[in-house]
Amino acid sequence: MLIGDVARRSGVSARMLRHYDSLGLVRPTGRTEAGYREYSSEDIRRILHVESLRSLGMSLREVGRALDDPGFTPSELVDDLIRQTRERIAAETALLTRLRRIGATEPAGWEDVLQIVALLQALRSESAGSRQRAALSSVDGVPVPVESLAEAALSETDPNVAGALRWALARAGDGGLALLADGLGSSVADVRKRAVQSIAEIPTGEATALLQDALTDSDIAVRRSAALSLAARGEADAIPTLIDMVVEGTDDTAAADALSALTSDPALADQITTRLVDCLAQDTLESSARRRLTQALADIPGTTTSGALAALSHDEDRGVALTAAYLLTLRDARSGAAVA
Repeated sequence: MLIGDVARRSGVSARMLRHYDSLGLVRPTGRTEAGYREYSSEDIRRILHVESLRSLGMSLREVGRALDDPGFTPSELVDDLIRQTRERIAAETALLTRLRRIGATEPAGWEDVLQIVALLQALRSESAGSRQRAALSSVDGVPVPVESLAEAALSETDPNVAGALRWALARAGDGGLALLADGLGSSVADVRKRAVQSIAEIPTGEATALLQDALTDSDIAVRRSAALSLAARGEADAIPTLIDMVVEGTDDTAAADALSALTSDPALADQITTRLVDCLAQDTLESSARRRLTQALADIPGTTTSGALAALSHDEDRGVALTAAYLLTLRDARSGAAVA
């Protein structure tokens, strides 16, 4: 069969067939009297084998080895092709994501596109200063894609840059909330904590719901961060975790302040006092933990708290008793000043 017929039937161009011939990959076994290439049925079968292997992403050199080397084992090459394909898909997916984010900013011209691309590159810079400037660029009205800000916030380890990213996300609304929610599902606790810290800056009901979900996280640091954030929103769900923080002595001052802030709702004041007193009644608590719990009662208003402090002023633990008595003195002084 002549080269033109082979090209029509196989779908491989005559030019490519000549290239195969020059490489020694598929050489026609015959020639006509006029000197034209003539392909046998075996030659055509080899062409089909070449095209099949090329469809897997193999180079012509790799195809030649696969067909001609009797000792060639395909498993290693196939594994390598799988790796290369995954890398290519990841790169193409990243490019598609980047293009979509640029498109979402509705650039007016190429200058806008170039500026956004520069900012996206800066967010991935090794320089913390460059990343921070990129995060703060919204001050100048440059539209940084909010998804990119969220993605950067989940991976940022520098505290100053992380703060700038959270600030920028808060200014951008809740557009990045979906990615931050994905961050709460990460297998890495630090990523989940960064997600909580970023969500805390977004003042929406959906953000509050995500923070409430984080109260059940397997990592205690994530739970504590969520509790402090929820307390700032007046959410009572944070109370048990905050009391645990006081007991454990971890950020106990911040936890006590958060409990005090929650008492702006009078209904919560008695609830918090009752929980603190119940904890104080546990026999297994160390003396230092009982003192911290007593101190946490300091700024909680109401007669229930005053009664609890009066009882604690006679506690068997001298440190607890002295602390309670001192707090009662302060409350009486404040009450007297208010009456005067």
